[in-house]
Amino acid sequence: MMWDDKGEEYIKESQHLINQLAVLIRTCLIHSTENVAVLKAIERFLEIIHSFLQENESLRIDLIGEFFYINETRVKYPLEYLLNFDYLSREFRRRELGTVVFYPNVTKEAIKTFISAFIKSGYSNTPYESLEAYLEKTDSIHIERLKKIQEEGEIDRRRIVKKTYFNAVSFTRGVMNKLRAGEKVSIKKAKRIIESMVDMILQEEPLLIGMTAIKDYDDYTYHHSVNVSILSIAIGQKIGLHKKALTELGLVALFHDIGKMEIPKEILNKPTPFTEEEWQIVRRHPYWGARTILKLKGLEKSSILGAIVAFEHHMYYDHSGYPKVREPKALDFYSRIVAIADQYDAMTSSRVYARVPLPPDKALSVMMERAGTQIDPVLFKFFVNMVGVYPVGSLVLLDTKEMGLVYECNPLFADRPRVMIIVDSRGNKIDGYIVDLTEKDDSGRYIRSIVKTLDPNRYKVNLAEYLL
Repeated sequence: MMWDDKGEEYIKESQHLINQLAVLIRTCLIHSTENVAVLKAIERFLEIIHSFLQENESLRIDLIGEFFYINETRVKYPLEYLLNFDYLSREFRRRELGTVVFYPNVTKEAIKTFISAFIKSGYSNTPYESLEAYLEKTDSIHIERLKKIQEEGEIDRRRIVKKTYFNAVSFTRGVMNKLRAGEKVSIKKAKRIIESMVDMILQEEPLLIGMTAIKDYDDYTYHHSVNVSILSIAIGQKIGLHKKALTELGLVALFHDIGKMEIPKEILNKPTPFTEEEWQIVRRHPYWGARTILKLKGLEKSSILGAIVAFEHHMYYDHSGYPKVREPKALDFYSRIVAIADQYDAMTSSRVYARVPLPPDKALSVMMERAGTQIDPVLFKFFVNMVGVYPVGSLVLLDTKEMGLVYECNPLFADRPRVMIIVDSRGNKIDGYIVDLTEKDDSGRYIRSIVKTLDPNRYKVNLAEYLL
């Protein structure tokens, strides 16, 4: 195939190339390199490579920030390939791989070597070095390390994520206090906070979602608002919303529960179940929230959307929740996303009237039963794909008798996340190191598998100690 310029055909072929590489890696995770499906995927990948090599001395794939570049031209993310692009960029980053160059002499065997090396290196503590060693004898494929994009000179990613998260919590606390005092609140600063969280989700999604697993009983309201915002943005990203929409969604999610500040403290902080009369007051908070948001300084489209979400987030997908309306209409799209994030975070958090939270996997089971009635079933599928069967923060027992915390989920293998081992097979508490549950031994058997989930409260495991 010859291209006179970088027109429509070039763009499509670039997208096919990135997608096919992701398909090839995912297929090889399930089958051996001699499997028919793998061989066909390799042939298709080679065809695309050679179509580029007709006009170029080499084919260079770079990962820069969130985007792939082919011979220095950025590849646009098409919606139908979104999950594969997302998967591949994450796997490149895990291996600190920034560049792969294919030369005209590349063969089927060289591609097999590269894919096998790519998969094996994912289990190493020094993945890039391992990948480099595996490819040492291959002269048709060259790799380069990922160039770190540093933010404000800060190289500790975890510290940046923590700073972003706690800035948002601090801001939310300030907003609530100002509103209680009857002061005006500007929506512009809130937007800046949300924009920083959107940027962080696009760069460090697993780390920021991991922050939502760290619950603070005393500051529940503020942490809950930020957690719901983060989880909503992450769902939005999974379904392919553009950056402006993600900011809008994060903003309305942050203010979804703002009406609760009008509930008298003696009711909100009551340690025993509410009376029917108290429930009637609590159920007014969506109405109060919508009213408060519409009074915010600088009324604009996001304020109106925020008021709708605040009003609808407990209404339920089938309108069986509250508040009741005379003529029920389909819930706003953002309301349906926020309702999922709200239910999940509330169930997995310790609150005044529910001191013992549900473990993440149990919360998902409850929500699964509610899909189609209380929550949107299609959006819930995206949510499960995002958090995994064992969400970040789940305490698990492995078949090796080790105990660990789920550290990062795996969208391809929902039941095989990355786990931080915190208790060894002899029952000794250890500092914690990361293992990948997709790792296999030489005979093709998984080295570790999850036997069951455990209750962190029972074992007195402090999630913050490890996840921070």
